[in-house]
Amino acid sequence: MQFEVWAPQAGEVTLQCDGVTRVLTRDPQREGWWCGEADARDGSRYGFALDGGPVLPDPRSRRQPDGPDGESAVVDHGTFAWRTVWDGRPLPGAVLYELHVGTYTREGTFDAAAKRLEHLAGLGVTHVELMPVCPFPGRHGWGYEGVALWAVHEPYGGPEALKRFVDRAHALGLGVVLDVVHNHLGPSGNHLPRFGPYFTDTHHTPWGAAVNLDAPGSDEVRTYLVGSALAWLRDYRIDGLRLDAVHALADTRAHHFLEELSAAVDALSAGTGRPLFLIAESDRNDPRDVTPRADGGHGLHAQWNDDFHHALHAALTGESQGYYADFARAPLTALAKTLSGGFFHDGTYSSFRGRRHGQPLDRTRIAGHRLLGYGQTHDQIGNRARGDRLAALVSPGLLACAAALTLTAPFTPMLFMGEEWAAGTPWQFFTDHTDAELAKAVRDGRRREFTAHGWAEADVPDPQDPATRDRSCLDWSEPQREPHGRVLAWYRQLVALRHAQPDLTDPDLADTKVVFDEERRWLAFRRGDVLVAVNLAGEPAAIPLGVPHARVLAAWEPVGVPGPDGVLHLPGESAVVLQQQ
Repeated sequence: MQFEVWAPQAGEVTLQCDGVTRVLTRDPQREGWWCGEADARDGSRYGFALDGGPVLPDPRSRRQPDGPDGESAVVDHGTFAWRTVWDGRPLPGAVLYELHVGTYTREGTFDAAAKRLEHLAGLGVTHVELMPVCPFPGRHGWGYEGVALWAVHEPYGGPEALKRFVDRAHALGLGVVLDVVHNHLGPSGNHLPRFGPYFTDTHHTPWGAAVNLDAPGSDEVRTYLVGSALAWLRDYRIDGLRLDAVHALADTRAHHFLEELSAAVDALSAGTGRPLFLIAESDRNDPRDVTPRADGGHGLHAQWNDDFHHALHAALTGESQGYYADFARAPLTALAKTLSGGFFHDGTYSSFRGRRHGQPLDRTRIAGHRLLGYGQTHDQIGNRARGDRLAALVSPGLLACAAALTLTAPFTPMLFMGEEWAAGTPWQFFTDHTDAELAKAVRDGRRREFTAHGWAEADVPDPQDPATRDRSCLDWSEPQREPHGRVLAWYRQLVALRHAQPDLTDPDLADTKVVFDEERRWLAFRRGDVLVAVNLAGEPAAIPLGVPHARVLAAWEPVGVPGPDGVLHLPGESAVVLQQQ
């Protein structure tokens, strides 16, 4: 078997494979690369030693059976027997469901999660979006401290279990999206700097030195990241990737890394005949991210839209701290702007940032499905001091309003696991760092952050306490109880409506017409012949829809159709979906 590794600064590289040491030779065709042959098979343990140093895991390791610091293991992807013929499922028309493998079930494994996939098929979602699954120290964590970008976290079940999960999802008609992190690697178990200039001090990020995308040696680093992305899509039959915090990818080169990545993914899609896509998490509100490369953009297929979330959250809860401040001044105005224009900050002043932020979307060129809309995500729940979900903050009626807005908006909707039944379990920030000093630093830093904002230290859960993770696991008995069962039925009805009504997947952002009353706290919008109205106030509202003939498609509380005057009378804290006749 051929082994190779990029180590441009090394004077000697040796391979240790199944206890046998071999000296590698320089590759005359590729500067900085070392290669050699060794007897190996699926499961063989190996690693590389540089200049007589310790044996290190392969930067392109496909498996780390003993964690990030252990030896790598050979993975023969050809041995897995795929059972499902899968032609793919595209992003337009999709409903995504964000899932964390470690807390979706108490077992916290791919196999346990796969047994719950029928629930998602019955809910009507089209794609499961997995939070990161690359290896990280310890057993439990969010996954954003991964260090081996080609491998799968062993406590979740490793490579074979991920394939079984994907195969089962595909058998149920569900696509799979994977969250990948290219902007930083975890501080513990990260051996890449010993091999080469994977990081650069030219730029700095919240996590330290930036991943090297534009300094000397960056050609190979970019190839490393692109190769990892393609491996998930090819070897594991993943349908799309969610790119974490692309605003933290520091790249000054003329050909941006995101363009390079999107071109490679599009080429793989064309070669396989299967739709593949990239979804960015971006704080920039920059239309270039989702603008096609031919039109001067980065060519990503979609991005998360935090502006919609912030406006919705402020409207529902009244919270105004931090980045909610700009939205809380007139939350329904902000919500209306996002529903019809995509971004709230489109060149407007952001008090949270102390500057103007964003740029307008060209609604004639960018389809609505290129923005993801959501009422809850892992970030917006887990980065609260107590990890409290929206269900802990507002009434079931307001949850119903949030669901109606999310699932009928012109964006690709995304749900966070358990949201569909108003889960009573929190989703808190938890870690399992094996480095005692790092564990203490994370614990103390989190407490400092929230006590500075008025929280009592005792109210901030210890991330390292196993009970913090345990509290965050879904309680699968809840959907059989009220009010959870009623909320779940509402979500199922709304998802089914989205699939059944073509107007709800119309990509034309400009076709969304919104009316609202900031003081009386109601909002209504129209998409083709479908009308959606929500009343966030406690008392009934008279909403002048101007539509005298309509039928009710779905209603949280019993409601009559608009009268001859076109006025809809909607109970307090309630939502309705109508169709004009």
